[in-house]
Amino acid sequence: MLLPLFMAAPLLCAAVAVVAPWRLVRDALALLAPAGIAAGGAVLFAYAAEPVAHNVGLYDGGVAIPFVADRFTAIMLVATGVVAFAANWFAIVAGETRARFYPALALMLSAGVCGALLTGDLFNLFVFIEVMLLPSYGLITMTGSFSRLAGGRMFVLVNLLTSTILLVGVVFVYATAGTANIAALAGQGALGGPVTVALGLVVIALSIKAGLFPVHTWLPRTYPGTSPAVMALFSGLHTKVAVYALFRIFVVIFDLDPRFHGLVIAVCVASMLVGAFAGLGEHTIRQVIGYQMVNGMPFILVVVAFTSGDARRALAAGIFYMVHHMVTVGSLVLTSGAIEETYGTGKFTRLSGLSRRDPLVATVFAMGAFSIVGLPPFSGVWGKLFIVFEVARGANWQAGLVIAVIAIASFGALLSMMRLWREVFWGKDMDAKEFPETLVVRMGLLLPGAVMILVSVAMFFLAGMMVDATMAAAAGLLDTPGYVTAVLGR
Repeated sequence: MLLPLFMAAPLLCAAVAVVAPWRLVRDALALLAPAGIAAGGAVLFAYAAEPVAHNVGLYDGGVAIPFVADRFTAIMLVATGVVAFAANWFAIVAGETRARFYPALALMLSAGVCGALLTGDLFNLFVFIEVMLLPSYGLITMTGSFSRLAGGRMFVLVNLLTSTILLVGVVFVYATAGTANIAALAGQGALGGPVTVALGLVVIALSIKAGLFPVHTWLPRTYPGTSPAVMALFSGLHTKVAVYALFRIFVVIFDLDPRFHGLVIAVCVASMLVGAFAGLGEHTIRQVIGYQMVNGMPFILVVVAFTSGDARRALAAGIFYMVHHMVTVGSLVLTSGAIEETYGTGKFTRLSGLSRRDPLVATVFAMGAFSIVGLPPFSGVWGKLFIVFEVARGANWQAGLVIAVIAIASFGALLSMMRLWREVFWGKDMDAKEFPETLVVRMGLLLPGAVMILVSVAMFFLAGMMVDATMAAAAGLLDTPGYVTAVLGR
C-alpha cells in the first residue's frame, strides 16, 4: 500500500516548493525527495523478492489503478533517485534554482518518472509520461535564451506527436482487448491479430521517446539545447522510462515472442552505428554526448533479441548497461555543464587547453569518456562484456553481426570522444584577455559529475554485487505469473 508514495511524495514536495518563500527550503526539497526515492527503492529491492502490487482504492484487480513493483522496478527507482539528486545538486550550485519554480518542476518530473515505473496499466503509463513531460516543457524554457526556446519548440512538438501516437495505440489496445491492464494483457501480444497491431503503435511511440533509429534526430538536437542540469535529468530519466516500458511490454505482453527478434536487431544495429559516428560531425561538448545517448539505447535493448536461451542473463545484461549508462552519461553532462557555466560556452572553436588549465576537470571528464567507451576501471567495460557474452550465446550469424557492430560502434564512440578531447582539452592556451588564467571551474560545480563517475568506478569494483542485483531484477521481470497474481489476484 506504500507504493503510491513513490509518486505522491515528490508531488507533495513540489507543492510545498511552490508555496515556500525560502530558497533554502526549496533547494532542500529538491535534494531530499530524490534521496528518498533512492532509499525507498533500495528498501523495495530487499522486500520485493516476488512482484508486489497495490490496487488504489482496494478495487478489484483489472478495474483499479494498479501500482506494481518487482526488483527491476526497484533498481530503476534507485538509479532514478541517484541521477535526479546529482542533477538537482548541480542546478543548486549553478544557481538555476534561483528561478522559484525550478525545484517544483524538477520534483514533478521525478514524480512522473516514478509513476511510470510503477504503473501496471498502459493508459496510466501514458498519463504518468505526460506528468513527466509537462514540467519538462517549463524546465527547457526557464532561462529564456533563444537557443533553448528553439530546442524547446522541437522537444514539445515531437513529444506531443509521440504522446498522441501512444494514446491512440492504448485506445486501440483497449478497443481490441477490452483492457489496458498489463497483467490482463499478458501473452496477448504473441497471439497476433488486432491486439498485436495496436500494441505496435505503443511500441513505436516508446521507441521514438527512447531515441531509436530512424526517429532519433530530435534527441541530440533538443537535449543539448537545455541547461546541463535539465539535460542530465532528461538523459537519465526520460529515455530510460521508455526503455523500461519496452522491456516490460516485450516480456509480459509479447511473452518474449521470437518473431520480432530480427526487427529488434535491425533497429538496434542501425542505432548503434548512427549514434557512434554521427557525433564526429558535432561542434559542442554536449552535442557529442547527445549522440552517445543515441548510441547507448540500442546496447540496452538489443538483448531482448537474444532471450531464446537464458533470458534471465540476457535481460540482466541490458539492465546492467542501463544503470551504467544513466550514471556515466549523467557524469559527462554535468562535467561538461561545469565547463559551460565557467567559460560561458561548450563550443570547440572557443575552448582549448583545458587539461593544463583545469587538470581535475580534465581527469573527471576523461574518466567519463573511458566509461562510455568501455574501458577499465569503469562500469562500461563490464556492461559491454556482459552484453557481448550473452549475445554470443546465440551462436548464429545474428549474434556475430551484433558483436561486430558493438565493436565498431565502440570504436566510433572512441573516435568521437578523442576528437572532443583534442579540441577542448589539448591545443594551445585560450586567449588570456577573454579567459583570464584565474578563471577555472569551481569545485562545487565539478563535484556532482565527479561523484557520479565515482559511482561508475564503484560499479566496476563491485561488479559481482551488481551482476547479482541485475540478475535478481531480470528474474523479477520474467516472473509473469507472479506479476499477474499480484495485480489481478489470480
